Formats: sequence, C-alpha cells, structure tokens
Amino acid sequence: MPKMKTKSGAAKRFKVRGSGSIKRSQAFKRHILTKKTTKAKRQLRGSAEMHASDVRMVRAMLPYA
Repeated sequence: MPKMKTKSGAAKRFKVRGSGSIKRSQAFKRHILTKKTTKAKRQLRGSAEMHASDVRMVRAMLPYA
C-alpha cells in the first residue's frame, strides 16, 4: 500500500502540539492594516488553538502529524 500524502498547504499552516491540540496563526493581519486599530492588530499577534469543530478536518490533511 502506498504512503498517504500530507496536504502541503495544511502542513505550512498548522502544527500539532505535544498535547495533541492544533496550533494555527491568526488571520486578518496581512494587509489593509491602516484602518485597523492598534489594539486590534496587537490582539492578532501570536498563535491560537484550532476550533474543536475544525480539528477533524485538519487531522485528515495531516495524517502523520
């Protein structure tokens, strides 16, 4: 049986933590930043945890993670 392929786009966007939860980066921080407040941009820094309803879909894209 051949190996399963990892979706390379998902591999670049998501990381599986040691606890098994999935880490993702915040959206809405790439462009059109002038109209966003400093507080909004500051709160978009760092990473967030994947929502529980999306975890199953991401795990299917990352079979070996």
